Amino acid sequence: MNEKIAEAINILGFFCGKRDITELSTKCLKDKYGIEQVDVMVLFGGSILCGGDILAQAMRNQIAKKYIIVGGAGHTTETLRQLVHREYPQIVTENLPEAEVFSCYLKEVYQLEADALETRSSNCGNNITNLIALLEEKNITWKSIILCQDATMQHRMEAGLHKYASEKLIINYASYQAKVCYQEAELQYQIQIHGMWKIDRYINLLMGEIPRLTDNAEGYGPNGKKFICHVDIPENVREAFELLKTVYGEETRAANPLYA
Repeated sequence: MNEKIAEAINILGFFCGKRDITELSTKCLKDKYGIEQVDVMVLFGGSILCGGDILAQAMRNQIAKKYIIVGGAGHTTETLRQLVHREYPQIVTENLPEAEVFSCYLKEVYQLEADALETRSSNCGNNITNLIALLEEKNITWKSIILCQDATMQHRMEAGLHKYASEKLIINYASYQAKVCYQEAELQYQIQIHGMWKIDRYINLLMGEIPRLTDNAEGYGPNGKKFICHVDIPENVREAFELLKTVYGEETRAANPLYA
């Protein structure tokens, strides 16, 4: 049973944490999409800290013409602030929005700087609408974009942008791909990921996504709250979610009204 639980977590993880290319390289873009650069790459501040490492790698690989970090304060912000300050005490993160935390991290660790920051959004919905507004404000014309968000929220982020910009080329690159296994009588990650959630928090975040992505009256799709485009939930994902519910109950992450 424990191996089945680990497998169910991984099914949800890879469904939510979409990556459309295997690595952030001009070769991968050329092979799959016939382009060597996208117009814009966006890191969303809901990501764990390795999102900053991914953005730095992308910038060094010259994967995009413009780089943007999006994020104000939401349900993951305080965790990010504490982690960055603990690893780099010289970075004072208290009260900083997510985009500024990641910006400080990029400068401190990689001596790199994004082209623009969005610092007011508080949830996945206005992450997207504020991003679109920022692109217009900065007169950034774009036909192609790479989205990099925490793996638990990547699929929903794409579905949110697709609602407003379905004619654009939207490429997913979740900030990590975690694989959970059952070893030494507990669930654990197969490899260490920089800034990774504690495993119970990761499961909680993943389970919270399936009701949001489900296109029914309670979900975020066209038949519900209309925040995102329609998303098909494959049968194996639905079954994995139902199995995890028998273990973890209904403890999926509820939307926090503070960040609505």
